[in-house]
Amino acid sequence: MSTTRTRAFAGAATALSLSLVLSACGGGDDTDSAARTTGKVQLEFWSWTEGIQQQVAVWNKSHPDTQVKYVNAAGDTVYQKLRAAVTSGNAPCLAKMDGMNLANFAADGLLTDITEVASPYKSRYTTPAWNSVSPGGATYGIPTGSSPLFTAYRADLFQKYGIEAPTTWDDVIAAGRAVRKKDKNVKIFNMAGEDPSTLVDLSWQAGAEWYKLAGDHWEIGLDSPDALKAGAIVQQLVDDNLASNASYADPGVFKTWDLGKTILMTTSTWQLPIYDTNFPKSKGRWQLAAAPVFDTANPRTSSNFDVTSVLKGCKYPDRAAEFAAWLSSSKESLTALTDPASKSGLFPAVKDVSPYVDKIIPTEMFNGKSDSAQVIKTAASRVGEQWQYGPDYAAMYSEMQKQWGKVMKK
Repeated sequence: MSTTRTRAFAGAATALSLSLVLSACGGGDDTDSAARTTGKVQLEFWSWTEGIQQQVAVWNKSHPDTQVKYVNAAGDTVYQKLRAAVTSGNAPCLAKMDGMNLANFAADGLLTDITEVASPYKSRYTTPAWNSVSPGGATYGIPTGSSPLFTAYRADLFQKYGIEAPTTWDDVIAAGRAVRKKDKNVKIFNMAGEDPSTLVDLSWQAGAEWYKLAGDHWEIGLDSPDALKAGAIVQQLVDDNLASNASYADPGVFKTWDLGKTILMTTSTWQLPIYDTNFPKSKGRWQLAAAPVFDTANPRTSSNFDVTSVLKGCKYPDRAAEFAAWLSSSKESLTALTDPASKSGLFPAVKDVSPYVDKIIPTEMFNGKSDSAQVIKTAASRVGEQWQYGPDYAAMYSEMQKQWGKVMKK
């Protein structure tokens, strides 16, 4: 089994590397104007985040000259609809996206370069968050939220098996082997067959740069030394049978953790609200810890980012940037959106997240709420600044899912 999986993993990486090299091209073509628009304007905004519509109403009440029309764009085809809208000249001014899709839209010339009008807001956000809206250096939107990665582990079972919360990924491997010696039915970690985000997170944490702008072209680094460090950890988890393969699409996946079949997981802020209801047997037995690292002298974690993009054809990029920055950085908006009652799942991308941490931590899930808050704040400050989404990242990720699934099935 180990040999087959090793060869399969290597083959998948080779195929993916070729795919990346062939597809890394393109760039946005719209430029902004720093001129301030005057008079009353209306901005159309497509989003699907719970709680956003209420904040749009708050904005509209206090900004009569810049009214925002909210459109609920929920659905699996939202990005296709946005592309069609831009092509036909009927695009909204603003749209919610994730960082990888913003890079794709920018590369295809479907966004507006708002570098000048957005620059006054840059200092509010973390460097990785701003990177997510600035592929290639030009800015095409405003960060909305972040999802810094950390870990949760079964403190009671770690004590039972005589292991400690891992500091490094080598520690994870060692802990997994120690647990396997005592109980072959218990796994240290889970890697779902449909979800290669583990490799993305590990690569980010290792300092890899899958995409890097070099002059007028993008360099691809899937097989860089740092990227290979990440692949080596995945390989050991596979070869030594240390990871379960429960699908995240299966509601029963929670049982593998709740029943102690898998005892460590990477998680993030948006997932925390679901734990109290989905871990009935293990409430209070979990503890948060920093994500394992590759280099203790330079600890990094990873994060997804939600962004508010400004699409091609927007007539009022300055007003669009102003609204987007208010939505994701003003105390008024963030206090409402980070309240669990809003159901937004949003965690800020601003530099100081301290005011918003305590209320997102489940009341019963974790043993030690104050420690949990510090773990989250530390994670937010450790997101690697080197990571950059590039052209065709979303297409590359889709191909990676296919290859990853083949490896996990071996």
